[in-house]
Amino acid sequence: MRMAKFIHNPDKASPRISVGMSFSLKPLLVLLSLLSLYFSASSADTIISSNQAENGIKQYSYEVVNVYPHDPAAFTQGLIYKDGFVYESTGLNGRSSLRKVELETGRVLQKKDIERKYFAEGLTAHNSRLLQLSWKARTGFVYNIDTLALERTFNYPGEGWGLTSFNNQLIMSDGSSTLRFLDSEHFKEIRRIQVSQDGEPVNKLNELEIVKGKIFANIWQTDEIVIISPETGNVDGIVNLAGLLDRKASGSTANVLNGIAYDSAGDRLFVTGKLWPNLFQIKLVP
Repeated sequence: MRMAKFIHNPDKASPRISVGMSFSLKPLLVLLSLLSLYFSASSADTIISSNQAENGIKQYSYEVVNVYPHDPAAFTQGLIYKDGFVYESTGLNGRSSLRKVELETGRVLQKKDIERKYFAEGLTAHNSRLLQLSWKARTGFVYNIDTLALERTFNYPGEGWGLTSFNNQLIMSDGSSTLRFLDSEHFKEIRRIQVSQDGEPVNKLNELEIVKGKIFANIWQTDEIVIISPETGNVDGIVNLAGLLDRKASGSTANVLNGIAYDSAGDRLFVTGKLWPNLFQIKLVP
């Protein structure tokens, strides 16, 4: 088990002393320069700590708890954990699918292929059903969770990216900074929130998951997950998952980080990515 930590330290310039000054003054000037540098750095660190305390945004790295196999041909768009199994939505036209997967082995137990005209996206579970989005077709799908049989479809405006369930509602992302809350039965919009960090919009919100009452969202094309308040849309925390998988390894076709699943009963957090050969159980480290 290895823990990766990411700590940002402000750059500190090195003092430069002229060689032409008199010998008697040099020690004093060096001492004054070092003291000035120390107090400047201390002040900067104090300001940074004060700002972090003010905005309340927590920074997290991670510890890898377990590593599981994952189909490297799965272009992961949605990921959930329910009743001992992983359910996954994979994308790309002609390769989209809905899957039931055995966590420990990565073996696909059930698979439903999606029509070529659809690029499958986010996935969530609600009661005894699975709900899956498509990217640009403005069409969602409702499946029986036991058989993966399609029960009905529904429509929505705009693009579909991530999907999760919260308090008998659905939360949907569309690649912008907006999250839409939908009625879980009729799929009509109830409200929306704008996600922001320090007053600035956070765009490219992708795969979504509810973890202990907070919305976890992948930021597309980054190694970051943001932790969002479902009431205000404010970012309360940022998880840096850089280095979790070396996508530059020889022969690797792995794409971006995407896929968050949470086992609420076992308090286990899982993450993976598009075309990744592994699924990781991680623990957040402040």
